[in-house]
Amino acid sequence: MDSAPSYSILASKVYLSLLLSPNSPVFTLFTPISFLSFLRSLRRAFKNCPSAQPEESPPSHAPPNRKRKGGGRVRGARGNVRGSGDCSEEASDTFDMKQVFKVFEMLVSVLGLIHLDRFPDSLKSLVQTFGEIPLMAMEKLGNPSSFNRLMDLCSRVLSEVLRAEHGELANTTAEVLKALSPLILMVKSQARSFALGFVTKRMTELGNESDGVKKAVVNFPRYLAQKAPEKAEPRALAVDSIMEVVKVMDFEDQIGYMDYVLKMTQGKANLRLLGVDLIAMMLMSLRDPFGVDSDVKTRDYWGTKCLEALITRCSDLSAGIRARALSSLAQVVGFLSSDDRNKGILKEVMGLSEGGEERPQCGMNDLLKNRCMDDKAAVRKAALLLVTKLISLLDGCFDGILLKTVGMACSDPLVSIRKAAISALSEAFRTFSDESVTTEWLHSVPRLITDNESSIQEECENLFLELVLDRVSRAGPACAPKKGSVLPESHLTTKSLEGELELLFPGGILILLKGICDGEVTPWVKKLCTSLGNKKRLKPKIAAALQNIIKTSESIWLNHSMPIEKWTAPAGAWFLLSEVSVYLSKAVEWEFLHHHWLLLDKPGSKGKLQSPLLQGNANEDGEGVESNSVAWAGDRVFLLQTISNVSMELPAEPAADLAHNLLKRVEKFNMHSTEVNAHVKALRTLCKVKSLNPEEADQLVMRWGQQLLSKAHEILEKYISDDKEANNNSSFFTPPRSGSRKGKQAARASRLLSKTVTAVYTVGSLVVVCPAADVSSIVPLLYTVVTSGNSDPKLNKLPGPKVSLKQTAPSLYIQAWLTLGKICLADGKLAKSYIPLFVQELEKSDCAALRNNLVVMMADFCVRYTALVDCYIAKITKCLRDPCELVRRQTFILLSRLLQRDYVKWRGVLFLRFLLCLVDDSEKIRQLADFLFGNILKAKAPLLAYNSFIEAIYVLNDCHAHNGHNDSKNSRTESRLFSIRGNDERSRTKRMRIYVCLLKQMAPEHLLATFAKLCAEILAAASDGMLNIDDITGQSVLQVLIICTFVDRACQKM
Repeated sequence: MDSAPSYSILASKVYLSLLLSPNSPVFTLFTPISFLSFLRSLRRAFKNCPSAQPEESPPSHAPPNRKRKGGGRVRGARGNVRGSGDCSEEASDTFDMKQVFKVFEMLVSVLGLIHLDRFPDSLKSLVQTFGEIPLMAMEKLGNPSSFNRLMDLCSRVLSEVLRAEHGELANTTAEVLKALSPLILMVKSQARSFALGFVTKRMTELGNESDGVKKAVVNFPRYLAQKAPEKAEPRALAVDSIMEVVKVMDFEDQIGYMDYVLKMTQGKANLRLLGVDLIAMMLMSLRDPFGVDSDVKTRDYWGTKCLEALITRCSDLSAGIRARALSSLAQVVGFLSSDDRNKGILKEVMGLSEGGEERPQCGMNDLLKNRCMDDKAAVRKAALLLVTKLISLLDGCFDGILLKTVGMACSDPLVSIRKAAISALSEAFRTFSDESVTTEWLHSVPRLITDNESSIQEECENLFLELVLDRVSRAGPACAPKKGSVLPESHLTTKSLEGELELLFPGGILILLKGICDGEVTPWVKKLCTSLGNKKRLKPKIAAALQNIIKTSESIWLNHSMPIEKWTAPAGAWFLLSEVSVYLSKAVEWEFLHHHWLLLDKPGSKGKLQSPLLQGNANEDGEGVESNSVAWAGDRVFLLQTISNVSMELPAEPAADLAHNLLKRVEKFNMHSTEVNAHVKALRTLCKVKSLNPEEADQLVMRWGQQLLSKAHEILEKYISDDKEANNNSSFFTPPRSGSRKGKQAARASRLLSKTVTAVYTVGSLVVVCPAADVSSIVPLLYTVVTSGNSDPKLNKLPGPKVSLKQTAPSLYIQAWLTLGKICLADGKLAKSYIPLFVQELEKSDCAALRNNLVVMMADFCVRYTALVDCYIAKITKCLRDPCELVRRQTFILLSRLLQRDYVKWRGVLFLRFLLCLVDDSEKIRQLADFLFGNILKAKAPLLAYNSFIEAIYVLNDCHAHNGHNDSKNSRTESRLFSIRGNDERSRTKRMRIYVCLLKQMAPEHLLATFAKLCAEILAAASDGMLNIDDITGQSVLQVLIICTFVDRACQKM
């Protein structure tokens, strides 16, 4: 029976026929040796059977034999004979499946005659053989019907084995299950389906009749758990197989296995991981885990225990188990929360309600906060997924700190974490409309429009369109407000009027609009609207909805007999309309804009900074209603910007009238700076409407531009001359002048100063929109202002005020620098001469506002005139140690952007000076520095920390006690400015924080190299006497011993 497959099958058939023949001496013919040989022949038959392949047509003719010297023809003939023999041998290897089916049917009959309880080895071999046949048949047979019939016969054979005549059923069943377990734990296949089906169906039926079979089946999931592989995909298949068996078990047996799984979660790491997967599957697969359908209500139902065990594993020591437990808990929460009856129990067990505070060891909010800041990315991602699933259970009670933590995760260095955080925060914003969630979403998600990952940019656009623009659009036409108020007039306040408006626009629309006009959010909203507009994704209904909100607000105000000149639209409405109107100009009505321009452009209202008051029947003195004059001015600016955006759609005559009115207002030089910008930009746009071609439009802009410049020149020149005359006259008036005369002169001077400041600002705005404007007459006057009171004898010979305007007119002094900077950006030759003057003022100015503006101008100069500014970068970096936090933060942000865009290089002292930002007194600057060094710089310049580490130690300690590290280029003052001198605890802690930050950026091989460099350049220098350890700075450098300990621990973890 050990010959070819076909012969083996025939031999097996003959052997079984002899056993089944009438009056056959069964006990004489059946011997363990012969039966084992029979089983071996079956295995060899399937093993040697050729694999199923698609049929191919034989070649039409054999290739001709080539003639070779020395009887090549004879060799060819032999080859043909050999080939013919191979064909016959191959034909003999094939066998008919009908014969195999016949053999299996005969074997079933034989097992009915022979009791294998006396031959345990034969029984074991039989079970093992039929545990291997499904896998071999799956590889060899290509016909599904043949395979299915073969599996039916295998099932009959194994069922026949599970009879009491063949031995103890418990032991036999255990052998069968052990033989089938490799099939059950393998990948999804027909063989796996057969094995699972036999266990869950046939063996379960037999278990109802035999306690031995049932006991073996009940213990089978435990055996599979011990044999489950550790890799993710095979383990998942093992969990599925285990659950298929557990599902068919009785409830008491399922509870017993659940207790076993709970003990697994406290065992070894591989068992804890498998236990987490099994708990999740049991909670989602088994019926009624919390007993909501049970008549007996108990506090500790089996599902509660499983959920608590899963929550405990979320704080496991192993990061992989923590991540798996969090993701499994997220799946469980998402699945069970679909039934409202389970929500209360979930909240109680997870500590999200009053009844659940005693259950877990720590609250779920604390757990999520810790896991969202976990060191491992997989854990952070799983925690954010759990936050997303838990939102439906929170009922609006979103923990503030957790909300901030999720918002911070939107800036995580890993793309997958950022996406998970965006999803979690957006789901919260989609579900809740309270102010805290809205504010956090607006401060965290829209800024990702500038993310390096394009998919995140697209997701940001989609979410802004869905959660902001579509939500505002759905506000739709509001209900017409009724005349009067439901409240008594005496109780009317701004909040009550806003509440009435919120009733007409529910869903947090007003909170959302107020949030998008926040100074930290508006830049990203502008970018989003621009991106969506360029892609033609903005819909006209958003513009219609915003107009409707503004109209409704106005109507409510009028219905309460409010003075219309005191009315302001809901915060953010005009801003958003001004941004979308660029792409939806046809959706904005001119009558609407014209009406509100007449309301907001009242001559009597301009300049009024006091709050307008309610004037009603019961409140004639106007107490109770608060207004915001800043919002009123902002509405004017955004309205003017909207008019500018839609001006191309205006008729020529209204456009000309509007341009004339705007020009007259600008010429008065009495507006706020933001209004000046809006007016100048609107004038430029309206010129395009009035002109027939671009050339004519440019000429028109130049014409009114020069008109404005000449008037601004007159005002500035008059102020300078008046100031000089006043300074000269003051030296002759020894006796004090009358108070009334002095007061009038002061008022007149104040008005002239305000007008001059606006005129100077207008010049700068004009240069931005029209760089070709001739400012040759303005520049000398600006130079006179910025150099007034200068002690340089050369400058004293120039005409101008002898007293510095920095003291007498600081606003004009600052504005002159700004305007001069804008002119230099438009004129390269002028910039070459004036950039050193900007640097000089940046170094000596004692005004924080001016230093902040000068830093911004120098950053713009660096982009426009990189070569000219490169030599001044070291001086600009001194602002990183400025006493004003705003200047330090502005300098850090601007220099970081220049470094990322390669306008500035990480060379010289720049990198070393940036290190001090890691321990800045401002928390915001420290966070920015952590992100720069830990994410951006780590990817852009990975070797920078390694190459500069030793030098950083000496610079931070201001150590000049080493013979090879004397810095002759920098003054001692500068070196102390960018060092952390001292051996006190606070200084050591700051330096160590910087060292640790740099070491964390290094690769393992660089850590080892740094350890060697520390020993060679510092410790060796100290032992050789090159490093003066008597000096306080030299002693501070020896803190390197602590660094060596940190490096040693890091190397041990590798």
